[in-house]
Amino acid sequence: MTLLALSLMASTNMKADEGMWMLNNLTPQSMKIMNGLGLQLSDKDLYNPQGTSLKDAVVSFGGFCSGVIVSPEGLVFTNHHCGFANIQALSTPENDMLKNGFVASGKEKEIPAPGLFVDILQYTEDVTARINKTMDKIYKKTSKKQREAYGENWKIQILDEKIDSIFEEIQKEYSKNDPTLKAVVSSYYSGNAYYVSVYKHFTDIRLVFTPPQSLGKFGGETDNWMWPRQTCDFSVFRIYANEKNEPAEYAASNRPYQPKHFAPVSLQGFQMGDYSMTLGFPGSTDRYLSSFGIEERMNSINAARIEVRGVKQDIWEKWMNSDATIRLQYAAKYAQSSNYWKNSIGMNKALKELKVVEQKQDLEKRLSEWIAQDAKRQKEFGNLFQNLEQAYKARKSDFYAYMFLGETFFSGSDIFSIANTANAWINATDEDYKKRLVESLEKKFKDYNENVDKEATTALLEFYGKTVSAAYLPDFYKTIQNDFKGDYKKFVEDLFQKSVLSDAKVLKDLNADNLKKDIMITYINQVRDLSKSLNKKNEQQAYAIAENEKLLCRAILDMEEDQAHYSDANSTLRLSYGIVADYTNEGIRQNYFTTSQSILDKIAQSDSISDYKVEPSITAMLKAGNFGPYKDKRTGEMQLCFITNNDITGGNSGSPMFNGKGELIGLAFDGNWDAMSSDISFTQSLTRCIGVDIRYVLYIIDQWGKADHLIKEINAK
Repeated sequence: MTLLALSLMASTNMKADEGMWMLNNLTPQSMKIMNGLGLQLSDKDLYNPQGTSLKDAVVSFGGFCSGVIVSPEGLVFTNHHCGFANIQALSTPENDMLKNGFVASGKEKEIPAPGLFVDILQYTEDVTARINKTMDKIYKKTSKKQREAYGENWKIQILDEKIDSIFEEIQKEYSKNDPTLKAVVSSYYSGNAYYVSVYKHFTDIRLVFTPPQSLGKFGGETDNWMWPRQTCDFSVFRIYANEKNEPAEYAASNRPYQPKHFAPVSLQGFQMGDYSMTLGFPGSTDRYLSSFGIEERMNSINAARIEVRGVKQDIWEKWMNSDATIRLQYAAKYAQSSNYWKNSIGMNKALKELKVVEQKQDLEKRLSEWIAQDAKRQKEFGNLFQNLEQAYKARKSDFYAYMFLGETFFSGSDIFSIANTANAWINATDEDYKKRLVESLEKKFKDYNENVDKEATTALLEFYGKTVSAAYLPDFYKTIQNDFKGDYKKFVEDLFQKSVLSDAKVLKDLNADNLKKDIMITYINQVRDLSKSLNKKNEQQAYAIAENEKLLCRAILDMEEDQAHYSDANSTLRLSYGIVADYTNEGIRQNYFTTSQSILDKIAQSDSISDYKVEPSITAMLKAGNFGPYKDKRTGEMQLCFITNNDITGGNSGSPMFNGKGELIGLAFDGNWDAMSSDISFTQSLTRCIGVDIRYVLYIIDQWGKADHLIKEINAK
């Protein structure tokens, strides 16, 4: 059976709560399952490129989150943590919108958010045959000598060399007649299929409303990835367009965008077992990954993220707690770093406890038996597992060091990160690219404190030196040992004193010739040289892994051709369907919603848990209990957050959660700690999607923000 047929196929074996399904591939069988769960819409109501459908209300927010249009004037709801960096960038110590929140009293008070964009999907098309045909022509022109030079995995190496230019050609073709369009080609099913998604690309996006951080990030790291939750994780932006209602750069004359469709907002609530559906742009999952790949993920990628980020975050947190300006500078960086630091901790824990590697090994054993039953399969897949095992084993120590190198120097120490960007600027020839690099440097220095980074850099350098073997140390470690007798603190003090890249003053007169002589440029190039050498050394293993992971996915699809298979997430629009559902773990039942009393109970612990602190006025507001139309009609409670068994991963943050009528009931913002392995293996009984109840969002807009004009515009019913 062809891959396309598999991707279009659905069966009665399909799990109602697992999967990130492509809207353009929904079938009568899958629609029947959704309708049976409570969906009252047709497939055309969900996705209709020639007309109007629910997908027209869903946006990719900044390329890293999701959001939903909720009014005829382009009002967008997303998560607070999705808007966090933009809110931080617009804040100052005198006007700290992160801490205090923000309410635009009218459209003229809405604040442009430079660099932020919103993409709205227009349609998706299959381009697999076109790309495969192009590659087949290239393969046929490859001589025997060229193939031998590439080695055993010559096809995937040529694909790797050519695919970006092929993507670019297709993307230009799909957007050439309309400059407001952005086309993106993405691979699916581990590289076995390709689709192009075409978007309207909006760049005039303005901040409208954000609750104070104490509400938008309530629970902080204490509650991150946990259930139960009381986080009012939302922020509000507006899309602006020109007089033709088309995307345009910021201009005072631009007007609110009039969408093809906006999501109706429901005040009616939900109950256990009700249909729930998310539409959003999940970033990345690896559910076809081999057992060997999972072990590498745990022991190299996650291990580096956990250990290195733990070192720097402890230092950042100490300084943030001591100084309000530093807290504002490092707030977004800390939040971004800690989010997947904790995710990696939870993932490793869940992968071990749920025996995911063992489960994948069982699948691979069944695959091996299936392959052995047929000569054609043996020819195509016969060496699959042997090749994977050998390739992962061959690069084990190098890859471990490579991940620690990246976490330490490219995304750990600020001065090394600044030097890396400055080095790119020195070597850049394209003026537009150079301009973007300068903007990146300006942003890095805005969120930079020399004393904080001195301490963090010292700790990171020492930790890296103790963690990896001597073969993986950049050359300047010899200087640390020989000239500074192993004293990392003195080395860093000397480094910061000598380098102009330790001070934002360097931005006033960027000079490539002078920067080339800077000690930090020398050191970052030593790091880059080591990184490149590790990449080059393991190039053949990387290609072997890519080729055989692709074959593994194809083998699974072939062996289980009677089942529906969704592709791993890749930041394209996906639908997940399921129901509102509680769950039980280790004998403890977790209810499907939280209440206003539950947040008051946590606030009462704020003297010992700082993540539970809120402003006294908010406590008083919650205690007053004036919840009006936002209180649940069935339970009589003010419900704050809820859980469903929808599939979720990073990038789904801000995804609208719809009921069976296509009405907005919440915004997805997290997964649960009990099933942090879900990016690799979905656990049906445990995996839950955590959302903020849309009634809680409206209550805060109304009662805290006093934003009656927004309540009227949203017109919830």
